[in-house]
Amino acid sequence: MRTVPEGAGAVLEALKVPEELSARVPAEERGAGRDDVRLLVSRGTRVSHHAFRDLPGQLRAGDVLVVNTSATLAAAVDGRVGAEAVVVHFSTQGDDGRWSVELRRPDGFGSTAPRPGGPRGTVVRLPGGAHLVLDEPLVAGAPRLWWASVAVGVPGLLARYGRPIRYGYTARDQPLAAYQTVFALPSPDGSGSAEMPSAGRPFTAPLVAELVSRGVQFAPVTLHTGVASAEAHEPPYPERFAVPATTAWLVNAARAAGGRVVAVGTTAVRALESAADTAGVVAPAAGWTDLVVTPRRGVRVVDGLLTGLHEPTASHLLMLGAIAGEAALTCAYSEALRHRYLWHEFGDVHLVLPKENPHPLDC
Repeated sequence: MRTVPEGAGAVLEALKVPEELSARVPAEERGAGRDDVRLLVSRGTRVSHHAFRDLPGQLRAGDVLVVNTSATLAAAVDGRVGAEAVVVHFSTQGDDGRWSVELRRPDGFGSTAPRPGGPRGTVVRLPGGAHLVLDEPLVAGAPRLWWASVAVGVPGLLARYGRPIRYGYTARDQPLAAYQTVFALPSPDGSGSAEMPSAGRPFTAPLVAELVSRGVQFAPVTLHTGVASAEAHEPPYPERFAVPATTAWLVNAARAAGGRVVAVGTTAVRALESAADTAGVVAPAAGWTDLVVTPRRGVRVVDGLLTGLHEPTASHLLMLGAIAGEAALTCAYSEALRHRYLWHEFGDVHLVLPKENPHPLDC
């Protein structure tokens, strides 16, 4: 397992998220619309509480929201290794046509339980008479994800036999539509995200229209997310991304005019920061990124972040620490626990903005 030398901070890691604060079903099944989830807003160590539909009041004309347009795939497929039942998580399509995959064990709770990957040459039988062969680990020394040769078109396989990846904290399987955001665009080659870019989930078309009417601009990027990791401190693996020329222009123009660049999700941060030079100037870019944003590296473009609530040992918190600072992040997460915010992809949302004026610690 690869690790990052920087932690999220001892105080933050000591926070415990009670199991009952996991969002088990989408907001729509809790009797609300997508934009009725709660919104925790941090400006330095100043914290305030809102409904997500109040987001327009937290932003201002000239701000740019950078959104990930990657569509979510039905990336979990049942298979067998000999007599052993497995679930295959299709993570990322490589340039050579192979896919990185993760094998898991069915356990009756969520998608699956962890299973060691490999060995090389393992054949996994798939529905419809297809199969895949494990070729090599995606990263040497990290056997969770493997490159696999697949003897069938994967987009068609997923469309026919796949279901969204889910984990044990959710109550049951949901239709793929529950995992698509309003920004999702189908890819011509059938690629997409193994797991939903969930920070964009609470947005609705009317809310987007209201934000635009107030002078907030939207800038699209694409980052096809791989499978999430349940391992403490394990950073994201390389992922495919694209930052179009129009987005580079919008972001650079906003920064020059004093507007704020707010990324919707950690995936949008990773894509945008991968396309920026050391001075924070963004250029059109596409390909693979292995960037891990940490407090030591810092951010060059992003002023703010809209994101879900992450486990205290998740590597995502390194990125949040780079944007907000450890003190502000610890304050916000303490408040989220105290006010019983809901965690994970169907849960509540955290907006990190720059501090505007010195304030006493509110939490």
